[in-house]
Amino acid sequence: MKNDIHPKYYPNCKVTCVCGNAFTTGSTEPELKVELCSACHPFYTGKQKLVDTARRVEKFEAKVKAKDAIKDKKGKKVKRAARAAIRSKKEVVVKTKDIKKIAQVQLKKK
Repeated sequence: MKNDIHPKYYPNCKVTCVCGNAFTTGSTEPELKVELCSACHPFYTGKQKLVDTARRVEKFEAKVKAKDAIKDKKGKKVKRAARAAIRSKKEVVVKTKDIKKIAQVQLKKK
C-alpha cells in the first residue's frame, strides 16, 4: 500500500443526534452530527415518528386510499347484472283495460 494517501482515522469520533443522544465510534471525521440514531429511529423504538420533508408518507397514504376506493367501485356489467337480478325477483303486475269488459261478460246470464 502507498503511504500518505489514506485519511486519518479517529477511534473516538463523537456522534451527536438531533434528539440529544451522543455516542462514540470510529470514523475518518473527528465529530459527526446526524438526524436519526438508534434511540429515535422508528424501527428501533417501535414508535411512529415521521421525518418527512417532501410529504412522501402523506402522498403514499393518499395513493393507498385511492386504490382502496377504486376496489369498491363496480363496472357497468356488474351493476347491470345486479339490477337484472333484482328485477327478476319482483312480481309482474299487468294492468289492462279489458279486465272490466271480461268481468261484465262473465257476470251476465243468458
